[in-house]
Amino acid sequence: MALDFTFTEEQIMLEDQVYRWASTWLEPQMEHMYEEDKMPPEIFKELGNLGVNGIVFPEKYGGAALGYVETLLVYETIARVSNALSMTVGASQTLCFDNFRRNATEAQREYVLPKACSGEWIGCLGITEPNAGSDAMSMSTKAEKKGDKWVINGAKTFITNAPVAQFMTFYAKTDPAAGPKGISAFCFEFDKVKGCRVDKIKKWGMRTSPTGLVTFEDMELPEENLIGGLNKGVAILTSGLCTERITLSGCTLGGQRACLEISLKYAKERVQFGKPIASFQMIQEKLANMYCGYKAGKWLAYSAAAYCDTLEHKSGGKGTDLDRMAAASLLYTGEMGTKIGLDAIQIHGGYGYCTEYAISRHFLDQKLWEIGAGTSEIRRTIIARELMRDDFKSGL
Repeated sequence: MALDFTFTEEQIMLEDQVYRWASTWLEPQMEHMYEEDKMPPEIFKELGNLGVNGIVFPEKYGGAALGYVETLLVYETIARVSNALSMTVGASQTLCFDNFRRNATEAQREYVLPKACSGEWIGCLGITEPNAGSDAMSMSTKAEKKGDKWVINGAKTFITNAPVAQFMTFYAKTDPAAGPKGISAFCFEFDKVKGCRVDKIKKWGMRTSPTGLVTFEDMELPEENLIGGLNKGVAILTSGLCTERITLSGCTLGGQRACLEISLKYAKERVQFGKPIASFQMIQEKLANMYCGYKAGKWLAYSAAAYCDTLEHKSGGKGTDLDRMAAASLLYTGEMGTKIGLDAIQIHGGYGYCTEYAISRHFLDQKLWEIGAGTSEIRRTIIARELMRDDFKSGL
């Protein structure tokens, strides 16, 4: 990808393919599905048929062997129709399965990843707890070794896809006395365990993207369900957050683009005082600001994704430039998404407040991106920390 955001021929074809599918298969369902708060049940199999599940996975697992630029592009394109469902796809493919891929054994990969690529399995990731949000390291979910089994007790909340998932990766304290150094990563199949309950959470935005509270009560897991080694969970968690923040920036970017495109069309067609409202300077100001905000956020997100693709291990964490770039990407795009959504509603006036207009759901979905994947406040903390580290040279 060139610095002027001229995508390659292959990337343009990928974007066109996904948008044709989203606008013809997904869009006609959205008003009803959003009102009912239901996910289209075949969406992951549809994406599997398109070949865009597991975009960065090697071809031997059924993936496309592409990069995080392409992942971001796919998520943005889906979000032009549904920000919420783009998040659902990202939560499964990037947060859950890609993080699993990086840290699992080859035997684990061979068993799990083909099902993720085909769309047979939907995944979810468990970090946040009822009393551990931004302070993730204070999680209280415990995994105790009893014989050859791990016994899990605790809860994870705000878990995207939990009500519909077949597979979950999550983090638990395996050595509580060691604090953050005593956290490990685990995985399991929902239909193969007992002692796990999922309760759906109702939300006013991001409808169609199912969210759940997952409760563990003496849930037993075999030794082989440990991922990446005992007490290695913090490194796994923090390294995955960067690709999460970068690629999920595509969700809000797609929503921003939809807000701009829909608002521009409406402003040209809506006549007041004898002429289209697009001729009024205050409306023009909003449209111009929406455009600039979207384009600036796009630079932050795609430059971060392109940089990530140049790295051998493609992981971030404390003390890396990628951590700063990823936090900046979602910080700016998330806050800009809310602002663009508000401007879009204002342009539409009363019609923007009616649920049968697509602009209303594009607006409702945006606010989450100032909260999810690390709040705006946490992202600013990360950026400042990385700017002030002793070995930070410039890289601006």
